[in-house]
Amino acid sequence: MHDLTGRTVVVTGGNSGIGLSLAAGAARAGADVAIWGRNKSRNAGAAAMLAVHGRRVLPVRCDVGDEGEVAAAMRQTLAEFGRLDCFFANAGIHAAAPIQDMTFADWREVMRVNLDGAFLTTREAARVFIEQGTGGSMVVVSSTISRYGGAGQASYAASKTALLGLGRTLAVELARHRVRCNILIPGWTRTPLNAQAQASEKFLAATTARTPVRRWADPEEFEAVAPFLADPSLTFHTGNEIVVDGGYTIF
Repeated sequence: MHDLTGRTVVVTGGNSGIGLSLAAGAARAGADVAIWGRNKSRNAGAAAMLAVHGRRVLPVRCDVGDEGEVAAAMRQTLAEFGRLDCFFANAGIHAAAPIQDMTFADWREVMRVNLDGAFLTTREAARVFIEQGTGGSMVVVSSTISRYGGAGQASYAASKTALLGLGRTLAVELARHRVRCNILIPGWTRTPLNAQAQASEKFLAATTARTPVRRWADPEEFEAVAPFLADPSLTFHTGNEIVVDGGYTIF
């Protein structure tokens, strides 16, 4: 059992999909949770769902690609909870298009949220962790596409692959501050982000056939991952890639 009682966990993009499940797992383990997301109504709905665990939940409106909003979100979180113990850089968007049809604006928007957002939020979290002097945990959420190619996925794959380098570097750079950083690599999961892929019976069948467990994940299956990665007792666990994909990348 991973006990997070008295801890504060932040999950960006925590109002749906894998992010919401990570937040639920942290709350179930006893943590107070802040969920950062752009959609205020979805934030409120997620906060209501998380409240059943009996912990304090703070919904924060934040565009992770906006430097000022990130700083404001952290101030609001600290004003409410007074500390930070684990930070999940999970927020991400997806835009599929063949490379010849992809506009620079579409490319930049994916990078702004997925990569710039991870940089801005983990930098803010690092500053807090260093100032607190109590150590902490950071988790950068990538994707299995960081390990293979995918047609029409240039911007998404590039952003998620770059997160591997960011996560590894943070693990090395922040170790002297007793801050751990690991990388979560989810496989195919039934989330709103993958709605278009799920709608294709041919694609769903192909990816399921390549997955040894012969199905996609449900978001709720990531609830148990959050307390493990946030557990402050795992002081020697850093720089690791945690792959949760039903065996997709080894088959």
